[in-house]
Amino acid sequence: MKGHFKLSSGLHSDQYLQCARVLAHPRRAQALCQTLRDLWDGRHPDVIVGPAMGGVVLAFALAQAFDVPGIFAERVDGAFALRRGFSIGPGEKVLIAEDVVTTGGSVRELIPVLREWGADIVGVQSLVHRGAGEPFDVPFTPLVRLDLQVWKPEECPLCAEGIPAVKPGSRPEEGR
Repeated sequence: MKGHFKLSSGLHSDQYLQCARVLAHPRRAQALCQTLRDLWDGRHPDVIVGPAMGGVVLAFALAQAFDVPGIFAERVDGAFALRRGFSIGPGEKVLIAEDVVTTGGSVRELIPVLREWGADIVGVQSLVHRGAGEPFDVPFTPLVRLDLQVWKPEECPLCAEGIPAVKPGSRPEEGR
């Protein structure tokens, strides 16, 4: 989508990627996740974990491709937690699934929570990496890398033009 968007990272952009639109179609989700599975050259995971909301459907579809359980972590009072009876056993190999990675903030918040459970984080996979560099201290395999413009709010030319920002993701709030 094109417009003026405030991303979950707090950065602003003139483009927003809504992966939920493609993941809503089971055959497409399966095909994308099978491709991610084929790209993966790391250790075989025991479980796939996705941060809610963006990683929930992707974690399930990717778990199907790897033929392992897929679970998700959700925010409780602003911090990620495993709920709904989900757990990670000590030494379990965890692959994290996230739909879009810009700065990697959500995944970096999730990693220590999973490590507290004793998880062995084998890597991160995403449909899209729209940022620069390698955002994690574990292997990272995005399906596609896109060079999309982002700005700090105080440097955003769309804000300077007075165009209101919208926050369409899973944590909506007033734009700047």
